Amino acid sequence: MNGHEDDNGIVLTEAQKRARRSRSIAIALALGGLVILFYVMTLVKGPAVLEKPF
Repeated sequence: MNGHEDDNGIVLTEAQKRARRSRSIAIALALGGLVILFYVMTLVKGPAVLEKPF
């Protein structure tokens, strides 16, 4: 195997490549949304986030 894409035996059609890209973008947007949500919730809670109950 010399690293060429054709060697692995799986060649995606253009429709499959578009579908994969769409899924990747959707996952990235969902992950980014969660990061923003957690960040905003941390800002809303303020310094109380650092206080641990004993």
